[in-house]
Amino acid sequence: MLRKKYSRNVTTSLLIGIIIMIAAVITPYFNAKALGDLQKHSERKVEIKMENLDQPNEQVAPPPPPPRTDIIKQQKYIPPQVVDSIKPEDVKQLMTADQAQTDVTNKEVIEVAKQVKEEVQETDAEPEPFLTVQEMPEPRGGVEGLFKYIADNTRYPDIAKENNIQGKVYVRFCVTSKGTIDQVSILKGVDPELDAEAIRIVKIFPPFKPGKQDGKPVPVWFHVYINFQLH
Repeated sequence: MLRKKYSRNVTTSLLIGIIIMIAAVITPYFNAKALGDLQKHSERKVEIKMENLDQPNEQVAPPPPPPRTDIIKQQKYIPPQVVDSIKPEDVKQLMTADQAQTDVTNKEVIEVAKQVKEEVQETDAEPEPFLTVQEMPEPRGGVEGLFKYIADNTRYPDIAKENNIQGKVYVRFCVTSKGTIDQVSILKGVDPELDAEAIRIVKIFPPFKPGKQDGKPVPVWFHVYINFQLH
C-alpha cells in the first residue's frame, strides 16, 4: 500500500511545501509595504502662511446727522410790574424804551452766540473711526509710494542688529478726516526696539487723502506692516 501511494504522497508533500515557501516569502513583502504607507501618512505636514492683513468687510452705518444750529433759546417771559406813582427823584433812574429794547436785544445776541459756540465745539469733535468706508484713505503716491517712504526713512536699531532680530511689525493707526495720522498702536510686534521704530515711522507719515463716507471726510482705521530684515 505504501509503495502504491508513494508517488501521490510525494506530489502532495511537494505542493504543500511550495505553498508554505510562497507564503513565507510574500507575507513580509506585504507587511513592509503596509508599514511604508503608514509612515508616509504619518509624515504629512500642513503649513499655512498668512501674509496680508485685509480690511474687515463690515457694513458701516451712516454717520449721525449734524446738530441743528437754528435753535434759539427762548427767553423767559417776565410780567411787567405796575407802579402807581413815580417820585420825581426816581425819573432819572428809569430806562427809556430805546434803552430797554437795546438791552434785551444785546442779551439775546449774547445767549445765541454762546449756544452757537457750544454747538460748533461739539461739531468739531472727531467721531469714532470707521473700519471701512465708501472711499478708503489713500497715501501720497499710493501703496508703492508708502512702502518706498518706509524703506527710505526706517533706521534699523543697533541692538536688534547685534542680536540678529528680524520680522514684520503690524501697525494700526487712524487717518483723521483731515488726513493726519493719529492713534498709532501695534497689532503684532516682534521686539520692543523694532516696535518702537515702527511706531516712529508711522507717526511721521506724510498726510493721506482722507477717507469719505457719503461724500464727507471721516476718520478711518488703516493697517500697514513694516518688514525688518537683515541682508
